[in-house]
Amino acid sequence: MGQIFDKLEGKEWRKGRVRSIIDAVFDRLKNDTGRARLTFEDLFIAVLLVYNDINKNLPGPHFDPPTQEEVKDMMDTCDINLDGGLDRNKFAQFIQQLTEETLVAVSQGLIITLVVAPILATLTKKSTERVPGLGKVVKRLPLSIYVSLVTFAVVLFRKYHLVP
Repeated sequence: MGQIFDKLEGKEWRKGRVRSIIDAVFDRLKNDTGRARLTFEDLFIAVLLVYNDINKNLPGPHFDPPTQEEVKDMMDTCDINLDGGLDRNKFAQFIQQLTEETLVAVSQGLIITLVVAPILATLTKKSTERVPGLGKVVKRLPLSIYVSLVTFAVVLFRKYHLVP
C-alpha cells in the first residue's frame, strides 16, 4: 500500500527534481567562489536559490525560506567534521532535510488537485444539477468540462490560500 502512495506523491520524480536543483545551485556557487565547499554565507545564498527554484518549478503555493539562524543551526548539525563547510554530498543531505516538509506539502496539494477534486466533481455533478438556477447550466455542461472547471476552481483556491 505504501508503494501506491509513493507513486501518487511522485517521490522518485520529486527526489530527482530536487537533486537536479541542488546540483545546479551547488555548481553555480562553486563556479562563483572557486571552492568545492560551501561556507555558511555560501550556504545561506544556496538555500535562497534552492527555495527560489522550488517556488518557480514545483506547483503549489509559495514557500518561504528559513531564516539565517535556522540555517546556521542546521549547518551545525550537518557539519560532522566541524570544518565550517559543506561539500556536495553534505549540501544535498542538508537541502533534502531542509525541504522535506515543503515537498510533502507540494505532494499533498498535487494529490488534492489531480485526484480528489476531479472525483469530487464527478460525484457532485448530479446534486449540482438540482440547484435552482445553476442546475440548468450544469445539466448542459459535459462531465469533462464540469470536472475541469471544478478542478480549476480548486487550483485557484489553493493558489490564493483560500483552502489550506
